[in-house]
Amino acid sequence: KPDDWDDEEDGEYEAPTIPNPDYKGEWTPRMIENPEYKGEWEHPMIANPEYKHDDSIYAFDDFSFVGVDIWQVKSGSIFDNILITDSLEEAKEHADATWAAMKGDEKKKYDDDKEEKKKQADEERAKRDAEIKDQEEAEGDDDDLAEDDDAAAKRQEKLDALKKKHEHA
Repeated sequence: KPDDWDDEEDGEYEAPTIPNPDYKGEWTPRMIENPEYKGEWEHPMIANPEYKHDDSIYAFDDFSFVGVDIWQVKSGSIFDNILITDSLEEAKEHADATWAAMKGDEKKKYDDDKEEKKKQADEERAKRDAEIKDQEEAEGDDDDLAEDDDAAAKRQEKLDALKKKHEHA
């Protein structure tokens, strides 16, 4: 880079290249002629005397079990009334007869369960807050007195322990 080169004024410096008269382009390996080459390999088709073509191999009169592999982010999903068919009309009829009839009741039960969990959480929070307040009041009676640092630290440790106990409960 020259001494008087300024990157802000002149831009990024690129060193000059010296042409190579022996350069013939990008290198590629030599291809050696193979007289025995017969083209791309193709697997041989060997007859299987036990094979019999069956168009109904996948058709079952009754499914006893259905496996469903589901990755979900939100828990609480319910899967029931699984129908395997190739008829859209049959699927719609089945949905109207089963899913649509139960949809309202299932939603109501879900909402009721959610509300009950919220009430329990609110009650636990109120109980915890009351215990913390009682603890603070019990220790707050001595506020008028001069405290040393050790007593204040012990009180804070007790409060932290109580809070932690209720967080994990």
